[in-house]
Amino acid sequence: MGTIIMIAAAGEDNALGKDNKLLWHLPDDFKRFKRLTTGHPIIMGRKTFESFPKPLANRRHIIISRNRTYKVSCEDCLVVHSLEEALQQVPEDTPVYIIGGGELYAQGMIVADTLEITRVHGTFEADTYFPEIDRKVWTLTTEEYHPEDENHAYAFSYRTYVRNTL
Repeated sequence: MGTIIMIAAAGEDNALGKDNKLLWHLPDDFKRFKRLTTGHPIIMGRKTFESFPKPLANRRHIIISRNRTYKVSCEDCLVVHSLEEALQQVPEDTPVYIIGGGELYAQGMIVADTLEITRVHGTFEADTYFPEIDRKVWTLTTEEYHPEDENHAYAFSYRTYVRNTL
């Protein structure tokens, strides 16, 4: 198995979204997400997949749904029924990104090697949250601050965490 990376943008209170929508519009974060995930498989829950206007280019979509009859008509999409089954679909030594939503992030905290978190500096009304990052388990290795500007209503920081080894 290659590296398992969880990627998310979350508010200071770990807010991810509300009503299956993001809480902010951060074009530079979208560009970073695209740069990091392009060419790699992405694992997501059904609701996350359905929140996209169309499938994301140049990425294999592995969609997890408990609904055994759920189907998608998308050339580079595969429907599976558990995170374990999703990970089995990833070729050996291939990095894979878990891109949401909240339930999948909670499951992924157990298996992920790296967290790529965009920490949005603000608190938001949400119904979906990223799990707490336990500093006994994760070490912050890089952080890059991005100020609020004419294209970004909120300041944010890109933070990379790696799982501590015993």
